[in-house]
Amino acid sequence: MDDIDHVARIQQEWRRERPDLDVSPQGIIGRLHRLAARLTDELTEVYARHGLGEGEFDVLATLRRAGAPFERAPGELAEHTMVTTGAMTKRLDRLAEAGLVVRRGVEGDGRRRVVALTERGVEVIDAAFTEHMANERRLVDQLSAADRRALEPILTRWLARV
Repeated sequence: MDDIDHVARIQQEWRRERPDLDVSPQGIIGRLHRLAARLTDELTEVYARHGLGEGEFDVLATLRRAGAPFERAPGELAEHTMVTTGAMTKRLDRLAEAGLVVRRGVEGDGRRRVVALTERGVEVIDAAFTEHMANERRLVDQLSAADRRALEPILTRWLARV
């Protein structure tokens, strides 16, 4: 509740200092920004318990979602996770060093490479994702069922427009 009060106080101050401006958008954007920061903190705590950062979790989850044999080309991984290939290389280096992924050539195509989950990588992402979903459930259950049903399509439409 402090966040809502905090944003409202900021709006009041701006209304006082700049009565010529409509600061009502700040009520939505400010609260979303603060909520996103809080949610990120809550989510990354789970990843950390599994020895992962947010980026590593994202890569492992992307590989796991690919289905057996849990592999994708590095460029495809970068596209699915929306990071640069340079950032992807660093993530993959860390994951390979931890024994969670392997890089290998594709049989019959000496130029093509893929990144695949190791057996340990599958175990880690399955455990992390199970806890992640329980954590997300805990977070969204703070809203009523009606609010959850209303919020998802609103956010979907807004995200598509932005």
